[in-house]
Amino acid sequence: MTAARRVGSAFAALLALAACESSVDRQRATICRRVLPAVNPSEAGIRILRLAQGGTSDTIRIDYTVAARAGRQSWAICRFGPGAELTAVTTESGAVSGASLYLMKRYYLDSPEAAAAEPASR
Repeated sequence: MTAARRVGSAFAALLALAACESSVDRQRATICRRVLPAVNPSEAGIRILRLAQGGTSDTIRIDYTVAARAGRQSWAICRFGPGAELTAVTTESGAVSGASLYLMKRYYLDSPEAAAAEPASR
């Protein structure tokens, strides 16, 4: 194999790895957006202000406003395990309990209702 082919193969592998990483990042962002309606009052009128990596590489922080709270700014931090496995959610009100997180993951986050209520889909 020539040096040019090795470099080309290495570049292709890096591109594939980068595409995989951005896919995981997109999945994590979607999951974290879908958490917002579950931790806020129904018909809250959620508007995302900022979505970015949190304090560590395994977290996403969303800053948002809730019309039902007179537009007061709120935040949520979603922590992830391997891939896009949601392992914890913390808001300005505190951490979501383990039981609530389990029920949210098991019955809500992958549902059509969660997809319809996702703030980014409005």
